Amino acid sequence: MNVKESKLPGVKVIEPTVYEDNRGFFMESYNAERMTAQGISTIFVQDNHSLSVQSGVIRGLHYQLEPKAQTKLIRVLAGAIYDVVVDIRRGSPTFGQWEGFELSAANKHQLLVPKGFAHGFCTLTPNSEVLYKVDMLYSAEHDRGIAWNDAALGIDWPTNDPVLSDKDSRHPLLADAEYNFTY
Repeated sequence: MNVKESKLPGVKVIEPTVYEDNRGFFMESYNAERMTAQGISTIFVQDNHSLSVQSGVIRGLHYQLEPKAQTKLIRVLAGAIYDVVVDIRRGSPTFGQWEGFELSAANKHQLLVPKGFAHGFCTLTPNSEVLYKVDMLYSAEHDRGIAWNDAALGIDWPTNDPVLSDKDSRHPLLADAEYNFTY
């Protein structure tokens, strides 16, 4: 596998080795030994799987507060998404900065999102299925979010009129959000 650092410290794009032939392909989507050799020693405890039936669905920007914060390993099983991470670690030189990545079933890239980052994605195709591993179980008490359209962040989403859940439509701006991460 090939692991690339992003401009946000700790966020990594993982390009697995894919073996293709006339039948299709085979790849290891997760191998603890190989991940550890690349400096990723997270132990995952839960898998989450979402299906978005239309383009322009935005899920996020989500995170959990400490001590229930989550590291996430995201991949797309069908379709394509524009995946966004925002640094919300106080004292970080990249605090409030975001970066976007195209993840798709075709490119098979994965994204490692460490604790201290808000995460969300926008579907680029109908019937996009996203699978992600997390290293901490879901905790409703610690669940938080940031408005997808916070002008201070200036995220360049691939839609201006997203399909949102009620919960995601009510997230506060970063300036008003609760977060407890430090760099």
